[in-house]
Amino acid sequence: MCQSPLHDFLHGLPKCEHHVHLEGCLTPELIFELAQKNAITLPSDPAYTSPKTLTQRYGNFTSLDDFLSFYFTGMTVLHSESDFALLAWTYFQRAHADGVHHAEVFFDPQVHRDRGVAYETIVAGFVAGCKRAEREFGLTTRLILCFVRHLPVESAAQVFEHALANSHFHPETDMLHGVGWSSTEVGPPKDMFRELYATAKTAGIRLTAHAGEEGDPSYIATALELGAQRIDHGIRLVEDVELMQRVVQDGVLLTVCPISNVQLKCVTSVAEVPIRRFLDAGVKFSINSDDPAYFGGYILDNYCAVQEAFALSVDEWRHIAETSVRESWVDEVRKEELLRRIDDHVSKHLEVVLV
Repeated sequence: MCQSPLHDFLHGLPKCEHHVHLEGCLTPELIFELAQKNAITLPSDPAYTSPKTLTQRYGNFTSLDDFLSFYFTGMTVLHSESDFALLAWTYFQRAHADGVHHAEVFFDPQVHRDRGVAYETIVAGFVAGCKRAEREFGLTTRLILCFVRHLPVESAAQVFEHALANSHFHPETDMLHGVGWSSTEVGPPKDMFRELYATAKTAGIRLTAHAGEEGDPSYIATALELGAQRIDHGIRLVEDVELMQRVVQDGVLLTVCPISNVQLKCVTSVAEVPIRRFLDAGVKFSINSDDPAYFGGYILDNYCAVQEAFALSVDEWRHIAETSVRESWVDEVRKEELLRRIDDHVSKHLEVVLV
């Protein structure tokens, strides 16, 4: 628990999470549990001696690629539809406890398909987890298919074409709600998914993209050129004033992940994440957890870390929360409902303060 006087207020503040990878919610305990269930032999690396040693190793990532090696190893324990459903449910339980009312979650089908898991198994499991969260918590969800940049474009194209052929992006199926990209940022061509994004844009599919985490602002500019309506991370936007002005003018949302930025050595502390500069410049952003099981911080932890670093006011937190609602991929009726909840929560907090 953070030491801020606003901790209880932050805990109860209705939240929307836009940047969390379901595979990034595989806790060490769940990795060992599913490895035993599915008869998976974990690496001989000393880090995999126990959940405790794996947790300790997670606290010492040296870079994005160092983290990704563990991230993709963790995925190998997922085999059945029930495994994917359990993983999603594990995240949604924690998100609900942290005050999340709406969550837009990534998943990486290419990596699972490449190890022999059927696409239908992956999607059915994650959809089941989303539906359970909606049913038991009243938590609305959106599922985003994420292309990975370290694999060939052909791999992404196969997954995308399969999803299109089965109408998984059609509103009546209520399965997939957008497309994104992630994984290694610097190295692969910046515009490697140009054709896939053009097809998705023509089909009216929402688009987002990881950019400006390790890569310079040109990665953000390229993502926007390809049609991204949202930028995941984007913290290096501050290095290009002209591009930042364009982002403000176009109302592009950045899905910022402060603890992730620290853990992956993009910054040395949360105080270096440009939260204040974004607020002052009018950049829209939400605060998110990214891969919380690996980075040791779920969404409330990120809210608290930002508060401890920047001492934001109640009005500034209201602004962040309301922005996250307005920029969510959900209908206007749901947005109005969530905005009322935020207003009620802020009003109750102020009443207590005044008393």
